[in-house]
Amino acid sequence: MFTFSARWLLLALGLLPLAGPGPAAARHLPPAKAATTGTVALWLTTPDRTALFQRQPGRLVFGAPAAAGPTIEINEQQAYQTMDGFGYCLTGGSARLLHQMHAAERARLLLELFDTAGSAIGVSYLRLSIGASDLDDRVFSYDDLPAGQTDPTLARFSLAPDREHLLPMLREILAINPSLRLMGSPWSPPAWMKTNENSKGGSLKPEYYDAYAQYFVKYVEGMRAEGVRIDAITVQNEPLHPGNNPSLLMLAAQQAEFIKRSLGPAFRAAKLDTKIIVYDHNADRPDYPLAVLNDPEAAQYVDGSAFHLYAGSIEALSQVHDAHPDKHLYFTEQWIGAPGNFPGDLAWHIQHLIIGATRNWARTVLEWNLAADPQQNPHTPGGCTECLGALTLAGNAVTRNPAYYIIAHASKFAQPGSVRVASTLPAGLPNVAFRAPDGSRVLVVLNQSPTPQAFNIGHRGKRLRTALPAGAVGTYVW
Repeated sequence: MFTFSARWLLLALGLLPLAGPGPAAARHLPPAKAATTGTVALWLTTPDRTALFQRQPGRLVFGAPAAAGPTIEINEQQAYQTMDGFGYCLTGGSARLLHQMHAAERARLLLELFDTAGSAIGVSYLRLSIGASDLDDRVFSYDDLPAGQTDPTLARFSLAPDREHLLPMLREILAINPSLRLMGSPWSPPAWMKTNENSKGGSLKPEYYDAYAQYFVKYVEGMRAEGVRIDAITVQNEPLHPGNNPSLLMLAAQQAEFIKRSLGPAFRAAKLDTKIIVYDHNADRPDYPLAVLNDPEAAQYVDGSAFHLYAGSIEALSQVHDAHPDKHLYFTEQWIGAPGNFPGDLAWHIQHLIIGATRNWARTVLEWNLAADPQQNPHTPGGCTECLGALTLAGNAVTRNPAYYIIAHASKFAQPGSVRVASTLPAGLPNVAFRAPDGSRVLVVLNQSPTPQAFNIGHRGKRLRTALPAGAVGTYVW
């Protein structure tokens, strides 16, 4: 429950009725049609979980006189990047757990995740692994061979490992949301292409640059033949972390050379419009994507750079943007460690990812990963043993974890095509604002204060008075 002071404040501001339906009933209210009614809907998550992405009853309206206190001022005249989407990494392990659910229960869950109507959260972007990630139940590539053999013509390339669980799940998801965007990221090339001939570590042998470029081409074309369009690929997941299984060490100079010599020309020759995105690692090394983008021969093929935030500062993304404003930025992965800490995870991820990444030009925000079982399985030998999924799936039983609600606060309303617009940053109220394709405005606000916080929202000369409980997140839609 709200503390007495928080509940009193919300009552006083008209955000809670004196009596009426509780949070469970409120959750299923339809999305706000604020653009036509002039009212504002508030979707709330509190750190004590008494509200979990729930539409709040009561009526918020612009036009009331401004009160003393902080104001978040929205300025739609100052616009920034267009959003590609919010979502998760759909690992092979996630797909396997979904596929093992009963069909009816899975259908309900996929609608909840990927539909945009009713109480669904409107996930619009997924990142896939090209071959196995460390959250598959085994290590594999699409061209595995006995030790000592090679296949430079890729005669034995096959997407068969993805046909077991991943492709069936993608077809069901795309039937719900055909416009969902997909990014593919490799954890390792086939071992025979590598200096150590092992799935873990090693580097790509220069003599296999062309073969590996064709491996990407075959992946994109093969997925398209299966009815799955890959919007973008990253060249290598975490290229400076060769200790995972699978993994690859690929230094910036090697990535630039591979792109300009082999991958870019191969995509161009195959007439692929799939984007090539570089780096895909932590924000502590902006020098890596800058080195690739500063090479004009490589940069001509590159759409932009991808980041994680296991090290560094999210503001590093703006450093890359400022140096190359014609190139795009993507936030592609962040884990939550099991068993999770709901108040801390909610606040950190909303502040640094939903708000921080988008305020620093990211066009996507993706959490790692969509689903795991209660023991954080499956994973490869040496893979992550503590990665808490957005969902915990135990057969047909579903537990929604922090990343589910973190993404929901943006994904439901800031759909692809939304444009980030300017909003001021009062102390203790980090926020980000969007203008959605349907004309609605979306504002995500975190109250960092240990006490309830009242504040104003200003838009087009009008004011709205509202409040959030301590540590809470609110999405305002009008």
